[in-house]
Amino acid sequence: MTLCYVTDRRALPGSADQQIRSLLKKIETVAHAGVDWIQIREKDLPARSLANLVEQAVARVPRSCRILVNDRMDVAIAAGAAGVHLGGTSMPVELAKRLATEKNLGADFFLGVSAHAWESAQAAEKSGASYVIYGPVYETPSKKKFGPPQGLQRLGEACEQMRIPVIAIGGITEENALPCIAAGASGIAAIRMFQDARDVAALVRKLRQG
Repeated sequence: MTLCYVTDRRALPGSADQQIRSLLKKIETVAHAGVDWIQIREKDLPARSLANLVEQAVARVPRSCRILVNDRMDVAIAAGAAGVHLGGTSMPVELAKRLATEKNLGADFFLGVSAHAWESAQAAEKSGASYVIYGPVYETPSKKKFGPPQGLQRLGEACEQMRIPVIAIGGITEENALPCIAAGASGIAAIRMFQDARDVAALVRKLRQG
């Protein structure tokens, strides 16, 4: 099971500088607790600030944890991240794959894609994506703009037909995470479940034990 923490520094208390410092501590804690991927999703940060954040994050996590950068392929490459996660308004997967080849990043550099319907998940796979983050599975305020929840049945149907990993997202909690895995998802992605957890290590152990 792949566990992915998606960051949101603006939900952390304090000034802008304090939020960055708190986020870096959170990234370090979550990584050492055993989370597999950390998607740095700080869309409003200028490129230089984002690159600095990613560089520090890469330096703080164990090698087993992958740092993925939301949207910014240039920052991901420059800061030594393990991959880029592409949204609906990001560059096409084909272009990102071409850039990764030109930079000799190898097959270990992940090209992830957000998908909010089966058709977009299928298109991402055909374009060469490494994985798809699919959702929202459950009701969640942050994903309302993408329409009603997909639900476990649609998640399962997508997983059954995909050859690349499908990571479930959207309203994921400690209580409803495992049904996503039972439906066929390769993992789960969440912001609040990891970012607000009092004991991330205990949460990770519970999720892995099923």
